[in-house]
Amino acid sequence: MFHACINFVSQMSNVYGRSTEGRRRCLRFVVAASVVITLPLLVIAFAPIGARLLSTVYGVGPDVAQHVTTYLKLLAPLTIIDAFRQYCVGLIVQARLTGWVTVLNLIHLTTFIGALLLGFSEGFAPVYVLTGAQALGAVVHLGLLIWVVRARYRPPTREEHANVSRRELIGFFMPVATTGVMFAISRPVLYALVARTPDAIVSIAALRVGFDVATLFQVTANQFRHFFVTFGDDALAEKRRFMVLIGLGITTCMLLIAATPVSRLLLADLIGIEGEVLRQAREVLLLMCLLPGLILWRNYYHGLLMVARATAGMAWGGITRVAGIYVMAQACFVLGLLDHFTSTVVLLLGFVLEAAVVTVIWRRRRQR
Repeated sequence: MFHACINFVSQMSNVYGRSTEGRRRCLRFVVAASVVITLPLLVIAFAPIGARLLSTVYGVGPDVAQHVTTYLKLLAPLTIIDAFRQYCVGLIVQARLTGWVTVLNLIHLTTFIGALLLGFSEGFAPVYVLTGAQALGAVVHLGLLIWVVRARYRPPTREEHANVSRRELIGFFMPVATTGVMFAISRPVLYALVARTPDAIVSIAALRVGFDVATLFQVTANQFRHFFVTFGDDALAEKRRFMVLIGLGITTCMLLIAATPVSRLLLADLIGIEGEVLRQAREVLLLMCLLPGLILWRNYYHGLLMVARATAGMAWGGITRVAGIYVMAQACFVLGLLDHFTSTVVLLLGFVLEAAVVTVIWRRRRQR
């Protein structure tokens, strides 16, 4: 949830890092913001109130909550490291060096998987293997990003935002940070309610697997936020057609996995789930095939709002999504209908609400 605050730092550096002074001011802001974001996370991780808060919100026992705080202690520094990574990615995308982004992401993933395999083969405790692999992958990725920026980055020929103020940076960052947080808490809101149902453990496991596999496709659609920041808001008809083609491709690939025996190969053979969790996870994944189209609808207007530096509309969309998810999930819970299937439908309807809100906000802004 705290880490989600920095999810749009790359777009921020893409927008404002278009001059030497703009990049310098943006970087200073990113450093300060990531430190401030990390502080409350450290309080939850180290203070006794943190474990009690986790127990209350998620309905888990003290032992489980204490185990969670151990992960938080080890993962907290990643917020600052990842803020630097996002800043560098924004500059690389701005310079249209997206091939390097792909290459470095593959190296990052390879490093992460290699560290996992080595750690588990050596018999280290899972908590240290999982957090250590993430940390190693992030540090390696950051080092390579810095190298690419220094060796390959070329600033725009026309400088912009040389005199960007801290107030303007805050005005851009706070709404997008809110948007990121709203996305991050959408699923925990569902999990917190599902946790109170009779088959909670099975349902949450299936939802987590289905949502995480769907994220592999969702992240592709999310890159369209860079699309408009990099290429501008002209020739929108052509850009919409391109987005539709990409969306159809993403959805087709997802359906080929979710609606065929490939889903069993992925979920059972590779991930290792079985029984009722496997059955429910396959249903969740099939429903999530609707998500790429919803993401592209929403991100079309997210991109336009960021180009216009009117990011408050994004925040209102995110808040509406979480509020809608909570209300719908609570209604299902009260009626005894909340399970893996209805939870997934509720999540998707939350994205529909968000996309509708940002659509209305953008159109009203354009009519002014």
